[in-house]
Amino acid sequence: MKIKLTAVALLATFAAGPARAAMLSDAEATFLEQLATAAAVLEQRCTGYEADGAGGVQLGARLLGSPNAAMAMLGAFDAAIKAHDGNDYDPRQFRPEVSEAAGKTFKQVRAELIADPDRACAAYGDASAASGLLRRY
Repeated sequence: MKIKLTAVALLATFAAGPARAAMLSDAEATFLEQLATAAAVLEQRCTGYEADGAGGVQLGARLLGSPNAAMAMLGAFDAAIKAHDGNDYDPRQFRPEVSEAAGKTFKQVRAELIADPDRACAAYGDASAASGLLRRY
């Protein structure tokens, strides 16, 4: 009986882990949406914008509560991009929910950037600059 209870507890722990991991907090989702938006602006080479790494960490720290949490999300975002592109990535940093959410946002923003580059570059670029992820040059 003791072995059965231990096995059930162990299985419950394993089953609960992926369910918990599949959820992004509101703060994580917000930061990730902003990261994916800024990445799409840069990928589409919108004129006048460049990455602001320090600003990104500061934004993430404000939203997520610490610079370490911000760096962890940036690492997960980086791993998602590398995995999507077929490049080597750190599997310890990869989070499927980050990859899925970032992919959805990136595709939506990219489609708008392609459809109306002048309007979308200005709108998304300025919003990303205002949040601190990009800076104007």
